[in-house]
Amino acid sequence: MATTGTESTSSRGPGRRRRGPGMMEVARAAGVSQKTVSRVVNGEPHVSADVRDRVLGVIRELDYRPNNAARALLMGRYRRIGVVSLGSALYGPSTQLIDLERAMHRVGYSFAVASTLEGQGGAGIAAAVESLLEQGVDGIVLSEPIDDGTPLRLSADVPVVSLGEGVHLADAPSTVVRADGVSAARIATQHLLALGHRTVWHIPGPQDWWTARDRLRGWREALAAAGAPEPPLPADGDWTPASGYAAGQSLAQLPDLTAVFAANDDMALGALRAFAEAGRAVPAEVSVVGFDDIPAAPYLSPALTTVRQDFAAIATRAVDVLVAMIEGRPHPAEPVDLAVELTVRDSTAPPPGRPIPSHLPAR
Repeated sequence: MATTGTESTSSRGPGRRRRGPGMMEVARAAGVSQKTVSRVVNGEPHVSADVRDRVLGVIRELDYRPNNAARALLMGRYRRIGVVSLGSALYGPSTQLIDLERAMHRVGYSFAVASTLEGQGGAGIAAAVESLLEQGVDGIVLSEPIDDGTPLRLSADVPVVSLGEGVHLADAPSTVVRADGVSAARIATQHLLALGHRTVWHIPGPQDWWTARDRLRGWREALAAAGAPEPPLPADGDWTPASGYAAGQSLAQLPDLTAVFAANDDMALGALRAFAEAGRAVPAEVSVVGFDDIPAAPYLSPALTTVRQDFAAIATRAVDVLVAMIEGRPHPAEPVDLAVELTVRDSTAPPPGRPIPSHLPAR
């Protein structure tokens, strides 16, 4: 798998790539037809040496990069899809990457990946996209989870499906396929409120991740809809058990705390350890809900109630939509929000002194 470096594309600004000259401009400057330029670019015979040299000179002078879509029409598609992904071992990004590769192989496309690093922002994403375009891909899946909260503007001549925030392209179609994290966080918070908890505390993820912002928003919306007070937030976590443990240590000191929704399972795992050390029994005194349904979640003690997002289903839907765009078939124009599922296990219960509400099944 190929990876990008860390440099920016140019001084043209983060997230933007200047649109270069097209085949028509090259043909006009060289005094030949577009078909002749195409033959030179693709190494076809039946072009005289002097014409080939003249066209290549103009290509170098104008810094022309052959349009991938045009080349694909002439030579057949690459049958390759590129993925821009955060270079991370965290459960979500790494699992999503594996499932995307499997989904592409299922439909007969090969897989190329260009990794970004935290802190690169739009320039890092633009560099990764540029790397994939230079390799030759028919489409791109943008699986980068970090942004600054504003729409990303890129220049690419192949379709793009984003698994997060929307993307504006100058030269090709784009759409969004993603798990509905806002609704998922609402469901998790509503579950705890329905058990009788007066309110729900939240352990947030890093707010430069759109997933963390979605989960924070859903938590707030559920509290507001129920008329429940919104407790103050601990410091943002970084998705690790250590950050959940640090948040759990401070939350465990609050005598009125009875329910916590953590933005991912690893932070929930750290909070469970902190509550145990503080003598706050889960779920008898404090209920905990996570997010992701990591493989370890059913085997924790207590087994973790969590929101399950189906990474394989997200990957399959994203690849199916992108292939339809590549092949010119009908595809969704509006963002596709995939539902998630709350998996109730042993880490949630009514608050101390409250029976299980009659509308909920006993466990």
